[in-house]
Amino acid sequence: MQDTADFLHKLFIENRISSLMVKLTNNHKVILYSVGLCLRQLNLRFQDKPLEMAVPKIAFIEVLEESPLVSKKERALYKNLETLERKKLLSYDGRQLSLTLKGLNLFKKLENELTPFEKAKEFWQSNIQMKRKLQTVIKN
Repeated sequence: MQDTADFLHKLFIENRISSLMVKLTNNHKVILYSVGLCLRQLNLRFQDKPLEMAVPKIAFIEVLEESPLVSKKERALYKNLETLERKKLLSYDGRQLSLTLKGLNLFKKLENELTPFEKAKEFWQSNIQMKRKLQTVIKN
């Protein structure tokens, strides 16, 4: 009986996350994914300690502005972060940006969806030795 309840609960959560993903724009997804990756990367050095890195909104926005990930300006990035906060995916308590449980679940779902594409990109970027000889032809 407990297995059925767990399955239904998991199904309910996955359906809620899937419906939420449909409502997010690609920019929102990129920003949410970036927040998750940023927090994960910054907190790697504290894995075995009861500490975590506090990331202010402005610091995150400044780094994101310099990256090729988004072409938005500072005010638009603030608005996108505020939208993610309203949707209860991010929280900003005091001076610390963090993912909510809902945001963390969505981040993990995005990560799982992107993993096969990242693996394919890494594979094709490596030095691949073809087993057969290839032919070079002139472009049209």
